[in-house]
Amino acid sequence: MNVELLEPDRERLWSELHDLARLSEADSAGWTRRVFSEPYRAARDWVRGRMRDAGLAVTTDPAGNIVGRLPGRHGGPPLVTGSHTDTVEGGGRFDGVVGVLGAIEVVRRLRETGTQLDHDLLVVDFLGEEVNPYSGSCLGSQAATGVLTADTLDRTGVDGKRLGDVATAFGLDPDGLLAPTWAMQRLHGYLELHIEQGPTLEQRGLDIGVVTAIVGIERFLATFIGRADHAGTRRMGDRRDALVAAAKAVLTVEREGCAGPDSAVATCGALRIEPGAENVVPGRALLAAEFRSEDQTWLSGVRRRVVDEIARHSAENGVELLVDWSADNPVVPTNPSVQNLAAAAADELGASWLAMPSGAGHDAAHLAARCPAGMIFVPSRDGRSHCPDEWTDAAQIATGVHLLAASLVRMDQQATVDTEFAGPR
Repeated sequence: MNVELLEPDRERLWSELHDLARLSEADSAGWTRRVFSEPYRAARDWVRGRMRDAGLAVTTDPAGNIVGRLPGRHGGPPLVTGSHTDTVEGGGRFDGVVGVLGAIEVVRRLRETGTQLDHDLLVVDFLGEEVNPYSGSCLGSQAATGVLTADTLDRTGVDGKRLGDVATAFGLDPDGLLAPTWAMQRLHGYLELHIEQGPTLEQRGLDIGVVTAIVGIERFLATFIGRADHAGTRRMGDRRDALVAAAKAVLTVEREGCAGPDSAVATCGALRIEPGAENVVPGRALLAAEFRSEDQTWLSGVRRRVVDEIARHSAENGVELLVDWSADNPVVPTNPSVQNLAAAAADELGASWLAMPSGAGHDAAHLAARCPAGMIFVPSRDGRSHCPDEWTDAAQIATGVHLLAASLVRMDQQATVDTEFAGPR
């Protein structure tokens, strides 16, 4: 077919992006819509409505993912696309949202042009892709693909709450989160549209990034247990200051990241001090940190190196250390066939593109274990993301949505996206 006909309605798409942005937490900066919050619940209801308006049959799977189905001519293993609509605190309007609303717009254009795919097309708004207080992310895609475990639901975050209890209060069934609803279902392929969240495409003046790999991510929650004392009467040499030990751990994390390969980054993102008064020596501190890299060898060695050093510093300060590690995913290459068809579709549309890795984690990393999976990026102004200044122009988003449509058509027309893919495992 002539994929030029699938060009999105830019004004409609742009309007809906901003309509969804209004469903945010009023007392937080930017466009905050954290998982399990009431604005997130309202946004999910809004997304269900947009899916139905586009002609999708909408359900919510046991993992809490919102799934819209567009029937194909022949059925069989479905094509899947989508992303997420939750945000970090103080987040922007485009991260994840472009992939969900862009996919809905693709469905509209397929129906408006009378284009029917051979395979069913699933549009998914995955539950809780962003990192939550329990050192986890991609809750919906991990649950659906069988990665989520009972241990994950037992995690207690820096907020002192247990993930399973928070999910239950939001209306989710913990047993459903542990039921791998997609693990034994064969999928034809997965393609996710996303903003780059980095500066490469803008700096090079390019329209599209064809993602080659998604970085691996290792996270830890460290608890430092010292002794609370009066800040005026407890002498420096006799203190068991939990915050001092945590501060040394922050520097350890930074040194590890700086000494790693070019793709390595290390971040301390959350710190809680107890009791949290300036006239009390901190008796307890909780620190959340993460490491990311395309180099799996370096990433695999992080746990031992970091734990050894922060344990030594903690012992020097008379502080007990507890460390709980979690791995979001190892380094995940995207499927070469999906890369090639997306690049070919970009050429067909006259869009300039670059093969590039993703420094951010995505639901695609978990879908890649179940089917041939890929991603396409659109530029981010100044490379900014996870902040209110996050921005991508309407024309750039429209180009990405057009490419998503053209790529899905190409995927649909192939008898199998990757003849070497062995199916669910």
